[in-house]
Amino acid sequence: MLDKNQIFIVNGTDYAAMTNRLLEECGLAGIISSRDKRIGIKPNLVSASPASYGATTHPEIIDALIGYLQDNGFNNICVLEGAWVGEKTQNVLEVNGTGNVCKQRNVPFIDTQKDKAVKMDCSGIDLEICRSVLDIDFLINVPVLKGHCQTRITCALKNMKGIIPNREKRHFHAMGLHKPIAHLNTAVRQDFILVDNICGDLDFEEGGNPVVMNRLLAGRDPVLIDSYVCHLMHYKLEDVPYIRLAEELGVGSADISSADIRAVDNSSIEQIPLSRKVVEVEDHVQEVESCSACYAYLIPALDRLKEEGLLESFHEKICIGQGYRGQTGELGIGHCTAHFRHHLEGCPPLENDVYEFLRDYIKK
Repeated sequence: MLDKNQIFIVNGTDYAAMTNRLLEECGLAGIISSRDKRIGIKPNLVSASPASYGATTHPEIIDALIGYLQDNGFNNICVLEGAWVGEKTQNVLEVNGTGNVCKQRNVPFIDTQKDKAVKMDCSGIDLEICRSVLDIDFLINVPVLKGHCQTRITCALKNMKGIIPNREKRHFHAMGLHKPIAHLNTAVRQDFILVDNICGDLDFEEGGNPVVMNRLLAGRDPVLIDSYVCHLMHYKLEDVPYIRLAEELGVGSADISSADIRAVDNSSIEQIPLSRKVVEVEDHVQEVESCSACYAYLIPALDRLKEEGLLESFHEKICIGQGYRGQTGELGIGHCTAHFRHHLEGCPPLENDVYEFLRDYIKK
């Protein structure tokens, strides 16, 4: 049975078989124990794209996970998630395919964007959490291992943002992301983490540049998982402050040197290729409390402009974020910069619109 200081890994291309192999090796049924527990499965369904795009959890993994649970006598199961601000969860379900999995498996899906929320004390910070999460006895987190424009990585700890309402997501960005992410995880405890490391985008949360790794990771400590992901992605823990903050709050351990990390199929554990597209273009951005979707559409647009050589002589700062509401300036992206001289409307404006707007601005 998987212990909290262990991380198990499996490699392959048959995602259903990989999932079953890993769950059997971990002894998930024994960890859950009681068949009466209400089990919640939390995938990453951030934006409307197929899993092959590098942003969302593969539906084959969710299907195999539900099948494993049902075969072992667990029938009180639900899947719950809410897409990021600016996207409807239903759109993501249809494009990703997880909606069909839930229908075929006769498992209810809870759209946390439509759920009522309650305010909870999360170790000194009051945060709103969707009510449906409070009814879960055993929470299985199925994040995608990928990069993030603002926090460098996103995996186990940050994936819990999907169980808070949109207004709280905006509030998270106003607080700087790292602190509220850490505090949220003191109130919402993950019991098992199954990481989709099939083909996550190493730079952008919304995908578009998938890097094929064809593996799954499993653990019981989200802090340990995220610490190991930092190692795999060539980051230091200091680069992702919410990991240490979560450790200090008692969520888990960041000490991977004392962890038992093994591939259950006895294969080698490959390091993830180094990628730093975000770092290369973020100097052009002046960001204050921006939401993930808005910022995430800006950065890949800038990357496209960089590839075309249009950023070499461009020195104007691009303002973005809630901190610019009511303010004036030269160049702004999103509704929050509505009073700027040059401004692209949208909440959020999409990547191609941002690209065309900035391209035209630079060329003028």
